[in-house]
Amino acid sequence: MSLPENTTHVWTTLLTNTKYLPGLLALEYSLRKVGSKYPFLVLYTSTLEPEGHAALEARGIPKREIAYLLPKSHKDYGNDVRFYDCWSKLQPFNLTEFKRVVQLDSDMIVVKNMDELMELELNDTDRIFAASHACTCNPFKKAHYPKDWVPENCSFTHQHDTPDVAQTEGAPTNTGLAICNGGLQVVNPSKDSYDKIVAAMASPTMTDNYEFADQSLLSDVFRDSWVPLSYKYNALKTLRDVHKPIWRDEEVKNVHYILTPKPWDLRDPENELFEWWWKINDQRHADEKAANVYDGF
Repeated sequence: MSLPENTTHVWTTLLTNTKYLPGLLALEYSLRKVGSKYPFLVLYTSTLEPEGHAALEARGIPKREIAYLLPKSHKDYGNDVRFYDCWSKLQPFNLTEFKRVVQLDSDMIVVKNMDELMELELNDTDRIFAASHACTCNPFKKAHYPKDWVPENCSFTHQHDTPDVAQTEGAPTNTGLAICNGGLQVVNPSKDSYDKIVAAMASPTMTDNYEFADQSLLSDVFRDSWVPLSYKYNALKTLRDVHKPIWRDEEVKNVHYILTPKPWDLRDPENELFEWWWKINDQRHADEKAANVYDGF
């Protein structure tokens, strides 16, 4: 299946293997359920298994192959092997046939319409892309995380005293460690921006310092040139506990199930955020069963 003719604005997500396919299918379904008027496109790499292609085709989900991106100099991400795939999430900057691309991670569900991101003002100088901040609290005390990833250096901590503002905008880009989260990127594709990304990936002196792959690169190359979005557009699952002063269930538009386990790996009725995911996924399975589509994903 292809995109509608003359598509200019599109949601995209990266798929490199079937491990994240249940999440992707729930994400695509959730976008339709909230009434988004924009199409969804899967960006897949050559590593995607045949059963992944079959699942997308059975559901009529448009897909397009992209090159698997890696920096020129190998960096060891043995502690977080997912980061090897993450570089390819920078490819939307190169999709210049579109005016606007909003890249979403496949471990997300959209719970409220957020089509306004397709019309968010961007430019080629100081508003090159939009994203929410990364949470740098390191709540699980991962030993391999940078030592400065502590709550006092987290941009969300700086919003605890202004929770109403946090519902509409992110902290300034230079707040805390000034790192965006790469899970949601609002992009006006351009050759100039993509060339800067490619140049950085070809420079070992830069990529050797990028502990978090794509989001480290974006935060460095476009420092102070991105738009900080409210947490509600990329509501990291950990924020609900770690940043209770700003989190409001009724304001959240898009939940991001970072880290492990993923919802599709564990059904825990005591985990309310996971139940949000399962409610949507159960609806998806029911609709697919009615359409005689069920393949285990």
